[in-house]
Order: sequence, then C-alpha cells, then structure tokens
Amino acid sequence: MNMNERRVLISGASIAGLACAYWLRRHGFSVTIVEIAPSPRPGGQAVDLRGAGRTVIDRMGLLNGARAIGLEQAGMSWVDAHGQTRAAMPTDAFGGEGFISEIEILRGDLVDLLYQQLGDGIEWIFNDTITELAQSSNYVNVTFRGARPQRFDFVIGADGLHSAVRTAAFGREEDFVHPLGLYTAWFTAPAFEELDNWYQLYNHTGGLVASIRPGSQPSESKAALSFRTRPGERVGHDRRDRASQIALLEDRFGGVGWHVPRLLEAARSASDFSFDEMGKVQLSRWWNGRIALIGDAAACPTPLSGLGTSVALVGAYVLAGELGDGSDHAAAFAAYDRLVRPYVEGAQQLAGGPGGYAPMTALAIRFMQASMSWATRWPMRGFMEKQFSKASDIDLPDYTPA
Repeated sequence: MNMNERRVLISGASIAGLACAYWLRRHGFSVTIVEIAPSPRPGGQAVDLRGAGRTVIDRMGLLNGARAIGLEQAGMSWVDAHGQTRAAMPTDAFGGEGFISEIEILRGDLVDLLYQQLGDGIEWIFNDTITELAQSSNYVNVTFRGARPQRFDFVIGADGLHSAVRTAAFGREEDFVHPLGLYTAWFTAPAFEELDNWYQLYNHTGGLVASIRPGSQPSESKAALSFRTRPGERVGHDRRDRASQIALLEDRFGGVGWHVPRLLEAARSASDFSFDEMGKVQLSRWWNGRIALIGDAAACPTPLSGLGTSVALVGAYVLAGELGDGSDHAAAFAAYDRLVRPYVEGAQQLAGGPGGYAPMTALAIRFMQASMSWATRWPMRGFMEKQFSKASDIDLPDYTPA
C-alpha cells in the first residue's frame, strides 16, 4: 500500500493529538480525529511552553504565534493568609525556564493555534468516542459509540489521563494510573487586582493550596483549589458529578482565609470547572501492535512537573516522524518509545511531589517557603537548575519531509 493511502485515527483533539495530526499530515498520512466534545475544547488553565516542546512549536512555524498569545506574568509568588509575599520567583529566573516559563499560554489558546494550523484535509468525528478496538496484522477495526465502524492502519491514543484507547488496547486504568493523593479543581474566576500579573499561591495546613493567576482577559483570572489526602484515605466522588465535587471543596476549604471564600463562590458557577485526582501514568511499553499512545495517555508526568505540554509535543513529533520515515510500523513505534522514554522518565521525577506543593503542617509550609526564597541562590540554585533543565533533555531528530 502506498504511504499516502495509510489512514490514522487519533483519539483526542488534545495538544498531543493536534500536534501529531499536523506532523502525520506533513508525512503524507490520511488523518481522522475523534473527540468526545463537540469541538476542540476552549478555555482551560495555563500550560508551559518550554524546552524541547518549544522547539517542536518552532519547527511547526508557530513560535511567533505562540508568543503573541502568551500570558503576561511577572512570576510565581507564595503568600500568607494576609496576602503578604513569603517567597517569589520572577519569570526571567533560570533563563525563563523556572516555575513560570518564558511562554505560558492558556491551554485552549494553544489548542486553537494548533487547530488553525491543521487547515483542511482532516476528517473529524465530534461528540463521539472509541468503544472497541480489534486489530489484525494489517489494520485496526474501530467501533465508535455513535459513528459507523471504520478500519484504520493505525490508532493513536492522545486522549489524556483517562484514555479510552489505553483501556481498550492495554488494560484497566488502575493498572497504569498511579494516584498522587492530590485532588485539584481548575476554573475561571473574576479578576483580582492585587495579583499585579503574579501567579499567587496560598498554602494552608492540612495540605490545602489555593492559587490564582492572570487570565487572558482583564476581567478574569485562572484559579485552582487543591487538597491532599492522607495515606489510606479514600475520597468518594463521581468524576462526572459536579455537585459532589463542589461539596468536597466546601468541606475541605470551609473556614480557610485569603481569597478562598471568593474562589469557592466562583467555582460553583464557573462554566469551565473541572476536578480530578492527579495521577502519574506509567507503562512498560507505549504501543501494542498497530496502536500507540502519546501525551498524558502514555506518560502523564502530572501538572506538578510543568512538563506535560512538552511531553505531549515531543511524543507527537517523534512518533509521527518515525512512522513517516517509511519504516515498518513496529520498528517505528519501538524507536519512538526508545527515543522519548528517557525524556519522560526525567519529567516524571518530581523533586518535591505533592509534599512540596501541598505541605501538611505549618512548619513544613514555612520550610517550603524558605526553600523557594533561596531558589535562585546557592546552594538551592544548582539543584533547581538541574530540575528545570529536564525540559530540554532530549536531542530531537530532524524529520523534515523530503
């Protein structure tokens, strides 16, 4: 079969899915994208465009466009209940590769930038999802919840932490998703003038974190409420039941100061409210026959790493490039796994983990803030530089089509 006739199904109009579609089209594949939402999803929180992920965007010719839609942020600061700064890291720290990267973009804005770059030639299946995958040595038969069944040469799962492709082709979610015991709600809130373009975090005892960062519009901010669980504690909630999620937040954050009462009020009515437990995804292999995984579906490093977007973009670029060089698909998938895995493993090595982000005690909070106040100075600087350098820790091949 001629390469131009090879059909690929991508599950998920995510950053990883759209980037993979772009590169596969460049390499001559026919691409279909199935997305459970009615369109590529707008909104969402800020994502970091750093290191090798920024290199991929540059190779797509989108770096100037990404800079144009980036958020204006002064940096990250840790505040107390009175709003007084206890530690801060400006955006230009570590060459723009610190906690707040040089280019930070709202997730929905980056998705739109990638979506617009695709243009015509992509087949879309919206409001649908994969329910069954049956593969042979030559193709994959795909059953959808609503659309007619179709046959593809390859299927790529770019459908996130709760990947339908991973479940259908690799096994149960609980076998691969390792929870961190850290639950987070993300949503849009009204603007807070006192931010002055800083991303502010407030830590409260019991592993509670409230954060607010500037949005793309003067009237809004992007907020998050996180809480840790204790070892062995199980939080009962329906991932699709917003009322139970709001009740959990009100129970955990009731009586907490700073801007938390206003954030709880905003969470109740936010149109983009989302809530989930953070989890790290680990598989011994990211492909099975003619089916492969990229992005969070393959190797979610959790939002705490700041490298989820880079992992998504790098994985999409390398997988498409290896498939596009004309090699046998098994060799291409194996090469993708071999090249990207060391990068992912570095991204998944969280320096502080949930304990560093959401300390349980007042003493641990003071220690964390003191550490952050010394982040740009000896002896902390060398340690922090090593962590942030992981964003660029891969030599990306050149897959420029002939």
